[in-house]
Amino acid sequence: MGLHFRNPPPPSARSRPTYLFPFVVSLSIFSLAALLLYKVDDVILRTKTLAGHNLDPTPWHVFPPKVFDEEARRSIAYKAFQCSYLTCPSTFSSAEQRQQRAFLQSPNHVQQCPEFFRWIHHDLEPWTKTRITTTHIAEAKNLAAFRVVIVGGRLFVDLYYDCVQSRAMFTIWGLLQLLRKYPGMVPDVDMMFDCMDRPTLNRTEYGSLPFPLFRYCTTRDHFDIPFPDWSFWGWPETNLRPWSEEFRDIKQGSRAQSWLKKWPRAYWKGNPDVVSPIRQELLKCNHSRLWGAQIMRQNWIEEAKSGYEQSKLSNQCNHRYKIYAEGYAWSVSLKYILSCGSVTLIISPKYEDFFSRGLIPKKNYWPISSTDLCPSIKSAVDWGNANLLEAKAIGERGQDFMESLSMDRIYDYMFHLITEYSKLLDFKPSPPSTALEVCSDSLLCLADPIAKQFLERSTTIPSPTPPCKLQPADGNLIRNWMQQKKNVINDVETMKSQNRPAG
Repeated sequence: MGLHFRNPPPPSARSRPTYLFPFVVSLSIFSLAALLLYKVDDVILRTKTLAGHNLDPTPWHVFPPKVFDEEARRSIAYKAFQCSYLTCPSTFSSAEQRQQRAFLQSPNHVQQCPEFFRWIHHDLEPWTKTRITTTHIAEAKNLAAFRVVIVGGRLFVDLYYDCVQSRAMFTIWGLLQLLRKYPGMVPDVDMMFDCMDRPTLNRTEYGSLPFPLFRYCTTRDHFDIPFPDWSFWGWPETNLRPWSEEFRDIKQGSRAQSWLKKWPRAYWKGNPDVVSPIRQELLKCNHSRLWGAQIMRQNWIEEAKSGYEQSKLSNQCNHRYKIYAEGYAWSVSLKYILSCGSVTLIISPKYEDFFSRGLIPKKNYWPISSTDLCPSIKSAVDWGNANLLEAKAIGERGQDFMESLSMDRIYDYMFHLITEYSKLLDFKPSPPSTALEVCSDSLLCLADPIAKQFLERSTTIPSPTPPCKLQPADGNLIRNWMQQKKNVINDVETMKSQNRPAG
């Protein structure tokens, strides 16, 4: 019997390497993971934040862009990503919000709002007939730095451009505190904000289609809607604390000397190098004997080096008269000057913030002509020194006005402005896909250590009382106020001309 040899297996039946398939799977998983990490890393490095990451300065008011340490850029970016995408839990449950809302809406707790709150109706008058449409919002975006959408008590921000210093962060913080103060009461809303100084919506140019844009000041020739500025919650770059703290210390500092012992001169200290013709002209008035004024240049760089010891506001109430001069536009300094209890000499302002329209010449300030600056200051000082009791009363009423502008009233103004504005929307607000939710925790996470301290000091609590009651619209009353103010200013000019030496 012959030997039987088995035929060799065909090539297809030969054993394959056992490691090939797992290798391919592992390689695919690794590649996908690498691609995913690359995409995530790319998103992180491009995340826009309220601290200014990945945002260009506003093109209509250019300023030096924020510079972040390149070596720490990646770690900063990852922190920014973490803060921006933190889950923002509701501070109050729906049941608690309903309970709080029912309590606050009780008529037993309501008081009347200050009269100047009526300007809210005036500011929103351009849209009472047309209402505010998505077209208005889209047009406003072209001149906005960021968009705020509030839905169901949650706040969303869509960032377009960077703002100077920490303005955007502190403005948003103020809105978050409003939601905390009146939980469940702030309506759904969609608002465009610009954070730079000068209003942009001229009534002549935009009269055919005005669109709503919130900012910190306006003029009678603009549609821009004034909103409380960021410094009420603090301004860390200039060491200005939250408004409640600053006012308390300024008022205390104003009592260090009696009125009669204060310097019988007008005082101004600030930065004249801000493209301000008025401040440049004011420098010429620095002569105590000739013009009764002491004008001092503020060097913020040097002040920062010395810890702002020489610019402490509570130490600047030693003169009977203090001058307010607009800068590039309106200036946050007005509230601090009025708080001193000195006679505030306001150089004919072009710009108005939300509260300055409640000031009355010769009642809580003294008007100064910008066309006859130095003689106008001298005339005011001479009148005050000859009429000490009347001048003292003007200064006290100015201080009283600012004391009445507590943070409670500021939140009330914000609440009523947003509420009246929301009534004009003809669409249901909804955050765009590019917006990020912001809450107190996520914003504090994003803030640097110094800014965080300022923010935490201005944290509010739910209000035990409801917002004040807003008066109805009255256009005739607003027009009468403006005419009366104009008449008083004309009377002051006439008095100055009559008292001017002959020759």
